[in-house]
Amino acid sequence: MSASLSRPRVGVWLIGARGSVATTVVTGCAAITAGLHPPTGMVTETPAFTGSALPALSDLVFGGHDTLDCPLPKRAESLTAGGVLPPGVASAVAAELEAADREIRPGGPTPGDTRSETALITAFADDIHDFMHRHELARAVVVNVASTEPASQGPDAPLPASTLYALAALRAGCPYVNFTPSEGMHHPAAARESERSGLPYAGRDGKTGQTLLRAVLGPMFAQRALTVRAWSGTNLLGGGDGAALADPAAAAAKNAGKERVLADTLGTVPEGEVHIDDVPALGDWKTAWDHIAFDGFLGTRMILQTIWQGCDSALAAPLVLDLARLTARAHEAGLSGPLDALGFYFKDPVGDGPSGLAEQYAELLRFGRRLGPAGEEGRQDVGSVERLDDTGDAL
Repeated sequence: MSASLSRPRVGVWLIGARGSVATTVVTGCAAITAGLHPPTGMVTETPAFTGSALPALSDLVFGGHDTLDCPLPKRAESLTAGGVLPPGVASAVAAELEAADREIRPGGPTPGDTRSETALITAFADDIHDFMHRHELARAVVVNVASTEPASQGPDAPLPASTLYALAALRAGCPYVNFTPSEGMHHPAAARESERSGLPYAGRDGKTGQTLLRAVLGPMFAQRALTVRAWSGTNLLGGGDGAALADPAAAAAKNAGKERVLADTLGTVPEGEVHIDDVPALGDWKTAWDHIAFDGFLGTRMILQTIWQGCDSALAAPLVLDLARLTARAHEAGLSGPLDALGFYFKDPVGDGPSGLAEQYAELLRFGRRLGPAGEEGRQDVGSVERLDDTGDAL
């Protein structure tokens, strides 16, 4: 692991703590810590981050908010039956799942909840404070992994739940990571508070599949001077996210991040749309198809098609663990404001970092070195990118 067992423990407070992603995060962390599985997909467990002084996986303590009441062990059984979790792992880490489940508090607002927005924020923040106090945690990171909310209805609409949780995180003195397309810290009310808080934050919308490919392919077309005429896509998915994204307003929030990647890497938005279809039978599995029409030399018309089939929770969980560790260490190191160096993980990242995956990876490696105890790059602006060789070392 990347850190000593003697380091103080760090809390990971999950919004949507009984969902598929959160359950996979808790199960996976316990399985890796116990040596049952390798940390596949975790960039922070690669040699490049050995000196970054990140909290060890064994030092993470989980809790969170959710409006559901299905216990985590039961949820893990369901994910095992669906092929998301490997057989036997949930039962092997049942104690860790039960411990995390005891730390999940009722979320909101729920139908019939008459509490004011201020009361809800206070209640959520008190839950986080209590969690940190009882476990004597050095710090905690709040990570939103709940289902996607509909797009904002305007400045006079009630604050969305994701923003209530973001404000609660700030009130509790905790960094915040938005792994969803929901508004969260992007709402003007939370943005103002984040500036005053001096806390680091990151987001939004984890880049796990289709947009990950777009962040690679977009720069390829631009760097080869190939003209992209149209870029269309389709997503088929089930589970809670599939049901949530069946709402056109929620789908619009999701697609905004996908379009941003193309706009930033190609310099324009080509024709075409992304369609998201809810297919309940797929459960936690998804298929993403892209159809790219582009012009080659002398206007020769060509087509590239990609198909990505994967398990959403298994794709997201290692990223959530990476982000929790990196953000916790950034907080410990005294960094504040938007962590644009974490754009590698997001469709619609905060700050002004690059959009191509290779450049984002280079930025992430440099950020990891900055987090080291020696503060090797502490006096440099985190937004700039230095030239790296293929191993991540400076040239």
